[in-house]
Amino acid sequence: MRLNDGIVHDRGEETPEAKVRWFRSLPLSERMEMLCSFTDLALTANPNLQERKHVKPLAGRIQVLSIT
Repeated sequence: MRLNDGIVHDRGEETPEAKVRWFRSLPLSERMEMLCSFTDLALTANPNLQERKHVKPLAGRIQVLSIT
């Protein structure tokens, strides 16, 4: 992705790797702001998310790493 361009219409720029590069280019404060925005969005869509305890991951959807 070229930094001077506003909107890109190239599918190659939408690869997961390109998105990771873009996300990593953000300062930590902007990354945290996005995390808060995503969290707010998820809680708006499903307010009961906060009340769930001991949720187990769904196979094939999200990988949860833990130290054993």
